Amino acid sequence: MPFDRRVWLECRALRANGYQVSVICPKGPEDSSRETIDGVRIYRYRPPREARGALGFAAEFAYCWLRTAILSVEVARALPFRVIQACNPPDTYWLLALLWRPAGVRFVFDHHDLNPELFISRFGHPRTAVQKLEYRILSQLERLTHRTADRVISTNESYRRIAIARGRVRPSHVTVVRSGPDTRVMAPSYPSRPRPSGAVELVYLGIMGPQDNVEIVLHVMDELVHRRGHTGVHATLMGFGDSLESLRRLAHRLDLDDSVTFTGRADRRMVAENLSRADIGLCPDLKTPLNDLSTMNKTMEYMAFALPSVSFDLTESMVSGGDSILVVPSGDVSAFTDAVERLIVDPDLRLRMARAARSRVARDLDWRPQAEVYVGVYDYLLGVERPNGALHADLPPRSRDEWGNRIVPLEDEHEFDRFILERR
Repeated sequence: MPFDRRVWLECRALRANGYQVSVICPKGPEDSSRETIDGVRIYRYRPPREARGALGFAAEFAYCWLRTAILSVEVARALPFRVIQACNPPDTYWLLALLWRPAGVRFVFDHHDLNPELFISRFGHPRTAVQKLEYRILSQLERLTHRTADRVISTNESYRRIAIARGRVRPSHVTVVRSGPDTRVMAPSYPSRPRPSGAVELVYLGIMGPQDNVEIVLHVMDELVHRRGHTGVHATLMGFGDSLESLRRLAHRLDLDDSVTFTGRADRRMVAENLSRADIGLCPDLKTPLNDLSTMNKTMEYMAFALPSVSFDLTESMVSGGDSILVVPSGDVSAFTDAVERLIVDPDLRLRMARAARSRVARDLDWRPQAEVYVGVYDYLLGVERPNGALHADLPPRSRDEWGNRIVPLEDEHEFDRFILERR
């Protein structure tokens, strides 16, 4: 926190509407254990060691659950609460909600991931007795989470259908709150470190786990740089995860050390800088049971910064991206490379798709309408009436972002077009 953009937007929406908010989360490398940001009290615990194997993941889940349970008591002593909201993975916090239920605490489940589908995406369909047991446990934990929740918040219609059909949640108790960006804040600025003139910058933003298929980006870069002669192309990969070190090694083996930059964990400033200077966003997620039904935050963040992107044919990515993404069949790395190359050599196409991206995300996917729906869930649970509707976090007009960089004047069509093509 506030690295999880969705959760942070939710916190700010609640604060803008008079709610007191406390957050319990793992501690990052440079984070403090206790902190208050924008009125949100943050309680952090030391994260567990990296998990390996089924027993390792079980130990990690148990550790995180216990640390969260202990901190929930500390939170209650400082500021008694009436609602617990939990996201996943893991699907274990239903038990904590049950323990607090006698105190009158309600439970809101913010459904971020499909853990049974995540298992299949990482390990394939269960075949051995152990795998089948692990899959049954994950499925049962998901059912218990849905059945315990007073209200379920789904990130898209696909997740809502699963909550109703598989989780047996009443349709009236499931609300879709999409993870759209606040386009007042998430907008391109003139980068302090613009890309070289005439070069083309590719960008990836997201987790780097086995199911995220980031190695495809490296194979695309290998083809573009070493076989198709696009030596002025560079890729910046922002994020961290279980596969980060193996991806670094693969980039070295492919002789891409000068063509690919790994940033590691990216804060908001780094994200804003690199998305402002980039030309093309990359979405290498393959069409797995998890990816196909999940809303990819990176797609909408690319759009907020007026980036065209290339994606495999995932159902929810196509819903989000519309005509701002080039879509190719899942797993066809050659077609993916062709689509990236098409954007590299055709600046007019980049311009049209970049305009479409920014227009669509601001018009159809902005966070503010979603915030009203989100706050409405809490208002209903707690009996709060708002005749004039939910308020939005105050944000005065500004010409610079929070780090002092000038914001691109999007209303000036000529300047906006020039910026898209030059990114400086």
